[in-house]
Amino acid sequence: MIRRLRRTYRRLRLGTRLALGLGALALVAFAVVGTALTTYMRDYLSNQLDDQLGLAQVAQSKSIAENGTLQGKKYYRWYYAVYDVRNGTPVLRKPEESSDLPSDIGDLNAVAEAQIAKGTEVLSTSDLSGEGEYRLRGCEVEPGVVLVSGAPMDDIDDTVRQLVIIQVVAFGLALLALVVLGRRLLRRGLQPLSDMAHTAHGIASHDLTDSASRLPLRAENRDGGPEVEELRTAFNTMLEHIDDSLAVRAEAEQRLRRFVADASHELRTPLMSVRGYADLFQYAAANVPEERDKHLARLRAEAARMGVLLDDLLLLARLDAADVETPLRPENADLVELVGQAADAFRAGHRGHPLTVTVPPSPVPLRVDPVRIRQVLDNLLTNAAVHTPPGTPVSVTVSVAAGTASVRVADAGPGIPAADRDQVFDRFYRVDKARSRDRGGSGLGLAVARSLTKAHGGSVELTSEPGATVFTVTIPLGAAST
Repeated sequence: MIRRLRRTYRRLRLGTRLALGLGALALVAFAVVGTALTTYMRDYLSNQLDDQLGLAQVAQSKSIAENGTLQGKKYYRWYYAVYDVRNGTPVLRKPEESSDLPSDIGDLNAVAEAQIAKGTEVLSTSDLSGEGEYRLRGCEVEPGVVLVSGAPMDDIDDTVRQLVIIQVVAFGLALLALVVLGRRLLRRGLQPLSDMAHTAHGIASHDLTDSASRLPLRAENRDGGPEVEELRTAFNTMLEHIDDSLAVRAEAEQRLRRFVADASHELRTPLMSVRGYADLFQYAAANVPEERDKHLARLRAEAARMGVLLDDLLLLARLDAADVETPLRPENADLVELVGQAADAFRAGHRGHPLTVTVPPSPVPLRVDPVRIRQVLDNLLTNAAVHTPPGTPVSVTVSVAAGTASVRVADAGPGIPAADRDQVFDRFYRVDKARSRDRGGSGLGLAVARSLTKAHGGSVELTSEPGATVFTVTIPLGAAST
């Protein structure tokens, strides 16, 4: 039974449980107040009856002293017994009327004996046989004479009983009103929580598997106190975080699909070339042996191109997983020397682009992977040569400031459109979609440069306008791989 009640209670809504709890507390408070009030009222009425008994006995003592018996006006249903005290034993005098004594006078005799023993007035409550509850008072009215009076307590019991009934009805109505009105007030106060639950159900029914899914639902109800407002703020913050995470996931999935498609396309092109040149090599080797070396050279070129592409993809994958495996081997290096080596290689491979190099007069020591930093510089310089017309000036400037070393690679080419500047560092992205891959590269050079620079704790920034495109590589002095 108790377990069933517990299960039923646990299934109740929070507002109902709070209202019932409030009602239980109110019931305890009403019980305490009612008991205290009833006890006080009974004691008060009993004290009044005691005072009435005392005043009546004072008036009746004169009649006993004058007549020997109690005469005159008597109260209805009151009992009177007059005792003579002989040798410490009370002896009952004959009453004036038989109705002055109850059928059983044992309780009155006991009060008289107690008064003789104590020598002062005695008060007692007794249940007289067949008469009900009486308040008895014994006192000495004159030397050797004791008067015991008994007053019925029916009126007190009736008054107390009516008070209890009134309290039960009043407290019951108050308790009912408290539970009903409290339930409504609590329901209204908890409405924001219900709205949040409704929002959560809406989110649960929302399709989160869609890569472009967003969460348009928010808890907007502004009712409730500070605690509810804190919960609403935390709830909406959580939804914003989930929404941002979904957006990041959707973007990552789109980039992954685009990356897989571009990688497949980039690898398919050299593979098709290799297969085509292999067929030509087989035909040439059988029919035109003198062309064998030419086709073999093309096969090697396509294989080398595919190898470079795969090396770049592998490097990017290792940089993405740098927490597990870092592709960097840091050592002490001079940035000025690395820039000089990259400039010499550029002049040798791109004679149609004049190069200007500006470096500090003293070395710029860094804790970096020199091979990877050279790769960053080579990629940026090659990018400047490939995407500008022949004869376009290119410059490299090295500077040191505020604990960082900067390499500025600039060209005077046509610039990069504003719509493409935020995407030039994406993998396989090309500003000119129609540019041939033989001339335009695979679209991984800038992505590799940015990832390698970030792995060294630095950054690559781009500024571009017609006639001036600048890539600025910034690396902290003494930086090591992250």
